[in-house]
Amino acid sequence: MLQPVRLAPDGRGLHLLDQRVLPAREVWLELTDLESIARAIEDLAVRGAPAIGCTVALGLAAISHAFPADPVGFAAAFTHACERLARTRPTAVNLFHALAAMRAAPQHQGGLRAAAESYVDVELDACLRLAEHGAPLLPAGTILTHCNTGALATAGWGTALGVIRSAHASGKSIRVLADETRPVLQGARLTAWELQRDGIPVEVIADNMAGALMARGEIQAAIVGADRITRRGDVANKIGTYTVAVLCHHHNVPFYVAAPWSTIDLKLVSGAEIPIESRHLDEVHHHGGARMTPPGVGARNPAFDVTPTELVTAIVTERGVLHRGTYTDLAAL
Repeated sequence: MLQPVRLAPDGRGLHLLDQRVLPAREVWLELTDLESIARAIEDLAVRGAPAIGCTVALGLAAISHAFPADPVGFAAAFTHACERLARTRPTAVNLFHALAAMRAAPQHQGGLRAAAESYVDVELDACLRLAEHGAPLLPAGTILTHCNTGALATAGWGTALGVIRSAHASGKSIRVLADETRPVLQGARLTAWELQRDGIPVEVIADNMAGALMARGEIQAAIVGADRITRRGDVANKIGTYTVAVLCHHHNVPFYVAAPWSTIDLKLVSGAEIPIESRHLDEVHHHGGARMTPPGVGARNPAFDVTPTELVTAIVTERGVLHRGTYTDLAAL
């Protein structure tokens, strides 16, 4: 099973599959200091809420070898590292769950490593179990995805892509349409790479093609991941997800969200409370190294949008499937 982030054998570094250069090259980064780990998260060398959480947990364990040996100095260095990592990707709630788990661990190298490895094991187990719950929901036929929700975005196996993997492994005849996911093309580059690697039939479509294909009856279901889910079930995910959900609602196509329970933020009631990250405008202005817009023209680049719970057919978690209309407050569950 592909695992995109792992500790170095001696525990003094982080090995990270650089998602920025896929699918052209497979490059593993070796990161041994706080700033390189933080920049890898900010620059999308690693992305996907669960994978970011795993990177934060394992990263803190790796760099703890460089912390001062005395308890006061160790605590100060650890606090500084947590504060830096908390600023990297504010929408992904898993990042903050990982920080909380590490803050609760014994404050020494061995304690942090054990806590980090336990955190990753729990995240991987969640993906495998939610995939088991979600696989029966998918019909045979063509399934639409958006962004990347596979092993690259998690501790392994995947969330929405994990559901597709498990459905395919069960013998269900499935083809996947992967939205390219502008502006960074996570679907075209990463989802297509993962599915081709696994031998699951996949085609890439531009983000603006899904509606026409739904109208022709060519899409039987859509399934996406999430970076944060509120108590009422509003879902923050990669920009463009809301559009897919609206199209599914209009065409009576099931729209599923697959995410581990750690992605649910019980402190927030509605999607209006979710902080939405805005990324560098060059991601919109440039493509393939060339500028695509006239100099001086502005742009907008929100990284995420919010899909209201009313448009979600069901949320798939490792604890089971939450169907629309069966919940009003996830905290009660």
